[in-house]
Amino acid sequence: MSSLLKVDNEIKTKVDAFRERITAEAEDLVANFFPKKLLELDHFLKDPTINITELKEIHSEINLTVPDPILIPKLHDGLEAQNAKKRKLEDGGGEDMVTGTKVFVMPGGMMKSNGNLVDLIEKVKPEIRTLIEKCNTVKMWVQLLIPRIEDGNNFGVSIQEETVAELRTVEGEAASYLDQISRYYITRAKLVSKIAKYPHVEDYRRTVTEIDEKEYISLKIIVSELRNQYVTLHDMILKNIEKIKRPRSSNTDALY
Repeated sequence: MSSLLKVDNEIKTKVDAFRERITAEAEDLVANFFPKKLLELDHFLKDPTINITELKEIHSEINLTVPDPILIPKLHDGLEAQNAKKRKLEDGGGEDMVTGTKVFVMPGGMMKSNGNLVDLIEKVKPEIRTLIEKCNTVKMWVQLLIPRIEDGNNFGVSIQEETVAELRTVEGEAASYLDQISRYYITRAKLVSKIAKYPHVEDYRRTVTEIDEKEYISLKIIVSELRNQYVTLHDMILKNIEKIKRPRSSNTDALY
């Protein structure tokens, strides 16, 4: 092998040290971190902040008042309105003519997000990020354990590949949770902008409360899924740890 590819001894030593570090970290994650984390998340699911039954408690006040209607006296049809506007402009009094709705200013300069959901999201996001990072470490460990490609005796290798695929799936699902949170903020912002533009339309206001309730329920489901993924990974790897660490039997005589 050394005659086919020459590797610098110093680099090889550093790579071996990296492999050993990844192995030690990943084995500790599977044996200790995963079970501890699933218990923490299970306890979190019992927290009162994530078990509110009356969803009205998470509603956020939309402090956008409905402006007074604009009255245009003595203008009863479109033709008369156009003639009146033309006369005003000719007389130099166009600045007194009402041409649209009043300018609307947000109270306090900014419309606040739903504080209840923001607090809950800030608790859930670190858990999502942690799962992605830990899965990535364990996935690297299993990949480094995969032996060179050979004909036959690959049942253990197939188990390693299935484990890597499951870890990759969990990573992707966790990343999608972050996308879901971003979409919630974008959707809510668009609806609040609609309320500011069309303050008389009640449906926009109701839709904001609906998506707030939906996001609250989704956050609880996300926490439940994070817990379940830790349980599944811990169970799967422990059940197959022998094949994952030693995918091929060293006793070749048993094959004959």
